[in-house]
Amino acid sequence: MTLRLGDTAPDFGADTTDGPIQFHEWIGTSWAMLFSHPKDFTPVCTTELGAVARLKAEFDKRDVKVIGLSVDSVADHEKWISDIEETQGVTMNYPLIGDADRKVADLYDMIHPSVNNTLTVRSVFVIGSDKKIKSISVYPMSVGRNMDEVLRVIDSLQLTEKHAVATPVDWRPGEDVIIAPTVDNDEAMEKFPAGWRHLRPYLRMVAQPED
Repeated sequence: MTLRLGDTAPDFGADTTDGPIQFHEWIGTSWAMLFSHPKDFTPVCTTELGAVARLKAEFDKRDVKVIGLSVDSVADHEKWISDIEETQGVTMNYPLIGDADRKVADLYDMIHPSVNNTLTVRSVFVIGSDKKIKSISVYPMSVGRNMDEVLRVIDSLQLTEKHAVATPVDWRPGEDVIIAPTVDNDEAMEKFPAGWRHLRPYLRMVAQPED
């Protein structure tokens, strides 16, 4: 199944290290990050899951629920958690989906047969409170993800959903943003009465709107 931005994230039931869930019900009115890791008891995955645990408060601030997945059982996840906690100096504070039957991995196209027929690649799905897919990223098995970049993307997605702006290259929260090209100057004056920097008709920089 090919999933695209704007599609409704497929719903599913699954067992997790926090007990059984129904995905859409679990998300509720929050946002969510669903991310896959290839295999339990592997080095890169251990560091990634530890990093997400350390950043859990940052996801919470953004009202983003976090959930991991691999094609291992919940029992294997539970055995592995002690390794993650000991080696990464964290307490695991979010659930991991047991997907030994690959139901969720297949539903979200996380297995790329040209890379590996049975293990997932490193997929990240950011899902909005409307259950729509807002962002998809995929990394190879050998490359650990940058979780600060995931948070940056979430900040941009949440900002641009509320305001008629886009975020430029390497943008960080608090920096200037771009007035959306769909907003003409008359409408821009209403939305941004303090004005903006006019670089080109299509490139108008403005201070980041307050929530």
